[in-house]
This record gives sequence, C-alpha cells and structure tokens, in this order.
Amino acid sequence: MPYTLEQLSDLEDIKVLKHRYFRGIDTADWALLDGMFTDDVHVEYVGGTYKVSLQGADNMLEFLKNSFHSQAVAMHHGHSPEITFSGPDEAEGLWYLEDIFIKFNDQTHTYGTAIYRDRYVREDGRWKIASSVYHRVMEVIEPLHEGAQYTTHHLAAHGRRFEDCTDISHLITWEER
Repeated sequence: MPYTLEQLSDLEDIKVLKHRYFRGIDTADWALLDGMFTDDVHVEYVGGTYKVSLQGADNMLEFLKNSFHSQAVAMHHGHSPEITFSGPDEAEGLWYLEDIFIKFNDQTHTYGTAIYRDRYVREDGRWKIASSVYHRVMEVIEPLHEGAQYTTHHLAAHGRRFEDCTDISHLITWEER
C-alpha cells in the first residue's frame, strides 16, 4: 500500500528524530535529547558482554549522561531505515547501526553493528521514541592503539565529567559469553 502525503511527512519527521538521537548522544547535547522520549520509554540494548534494560525517560537520560562522559568518544550512524505505520500516531522502525565507542578510562575501542527495533508515538504533535531495542550483529572490543593521537575530543568538554558519573549498575547486566 502506498504512503499517504501525511505519512511521507511523518516518515521524514521520524528519520530526523532518530538522526538527532545519534547526534545528541555523540555530542552530549542533553537539551536536544530531553523530550525525545516518551515518559515511559522502554529500552533494551544487548551487546556481546552487556545487556542494558531500563524504563522511563529520566532513567534513559541518566544512562546516556553516564555513558557519553568526558572520558569517551563516540560515533553512531543509523542506516537503511524501514519504517511502517501502525496507526495515525504510531510507527515502528528498523535501523542498521554502525558505531565506534572509545573509552579512555578503560583504554578500549569498541566498534560494531546492531539492528535497532524502535516504536514511535506522536504526542502533542511531536514524534517521540516509545521503545528502542537493539541486538548486536557484530561487536569488536580491542585495546587502544599505542601511539594513536586523538586530536579532537568533543565529549571531554561537553560530556558529563567522569568524576561526576553516577552509579547506573542497576541498568546494566554484564555477561561472559
């Protein structure tokens, strides 16, 4: 069935929402991220050694602020969105993620891919993320390369100071695989 003109407009709004999410986390733009999630957002991220499971926008923002801190560098790209509408104010999206995450405090470089399965709802005329779940397709963790030069580090100035990070261990399960 072809999209209506309103759905085509909504499709672009949802794509922009997800792209802003990726930019917001990589640049620690908390003002951009605030209001992007429903109050009861459900999140589950499953990687090679971890599982993040949380409920609620406040928990999501706290998780992000503690993950994208001053000792991290990140790059997230969402590709090939497949978005379907389940109603006039509801949609589902499938995204292919490609990411890099460097943690200077752990001296690790993680890169990989994942498949996001999101659910979106329109509240007060704005699309928001109501659920976001990903499972890794590939994840590689290696030590930082000796002698590498990091000439730009945006999160050092804009992310939460590492020493101000709070305990979010109740949101993350670490698993040996």
